[in-house]
Amino acid sequence: MVKLNRIYTRTGDDGTTGLVDGSRCPKHSARIHAMGLVDEANSAIGLAAVKISGAPGVEITRIQNDLFDLGADLATPGDDFEPSDMVLRIVQAQAEWLEARIDACNEKLEPLTSFILPGGSELAARLHVARATTRAAERAMVALAAQDPVNPAALAYINRLSDYLFVLARVVNDNGRADVKWVPGANR
Repeated sequence: MVKLNRIYTRTGDDGTTGLVDGSRCPKHSARIHAMGLVDEANSAIGLAAVKISGAPGVEITRIQNDLFDLGADLATPGDDFEPSDMVLRIVQAQAEWLEARIDACNEKLEPLTSFILPGGSELAARLHVARATTRAAERAMVALAAQDPVNPAALAYINRLSDYLFVLARVVNDNGRADVKWVPGANR
């Protein structure tokens, strides 16, 4: 259980932050950058969530919890990705859950006949912002993986999440009927 009595610790005043294993890492590192963008994605999802009700709202809450798990995973350096009572790791089942939700949502969507512009309804636009922010987090995680080990299940999860947000944006756009289609070269 997390218990925070005081928000500031002053330990980061030197430009470093603590990781789960007790080590310290520069705040400008690829690891902290990836963690920060996961937090940013979670915040963007939270902005969309204030407009969501019903089953999608429950799903979004689950995803926001998963993103805290993902942050903890990224804050745990090393190459042992097995979760334990003391180590929180993303597991493949979390990505598979997203895949199942994507498949369920896709069943009721109008087929794509063009790329779509981010927008349509306010909620869809918020979900597209969350999707784009999630893609930025994914790019940061891939950059981190180029220099340090990153949990493959975590990479799969963040990739599926942006797909889920894209599909959910289409669902809230009247199952794709209110999507705004891209018209290539329309303004030449």
